[in-house]
Amino acid sequence: MEHIQTKEKFNEVIQSSEPVIVKFFADWCPDCKRMDMFIGGILEEFNNYKWYEVNTDEIEGIAQEYEVMGIPSILIFQNGEKLAHQHSAYTKTPESVTEFLHQQLG
Repeated sequence: MEHIQTKEKFNEVIQSSEPVIVKFFADWCPDCKRMDMFIGGILEEFNNYKWYEVNTDEIEGIAQEYEVMGIPSILIFQNGEKLAHQHSAYTKTPESVTEFLHQQLG
């Protein structure tokens, strides 16, 4: 999973003609640390997609711009548009994240 550290890089990544998956997180977030414990298997299952992560504390205003009210959140972008958003309340288990990705990506 590639870490995005600038708004410019983020804007470049989400312009992809293929769907890209972006995890929004923060270092202080206990649920984010829990997700890190199970995300590896999900990355393997969905390895035909590019994965990125954004620390909401590193890029000012990005969470608000994309309506990320809680973390961790998983967002899917394509051609510069947000296609789907799994809010933090639904990212607690590998099953819920996998189900979301299957629903959105097939």
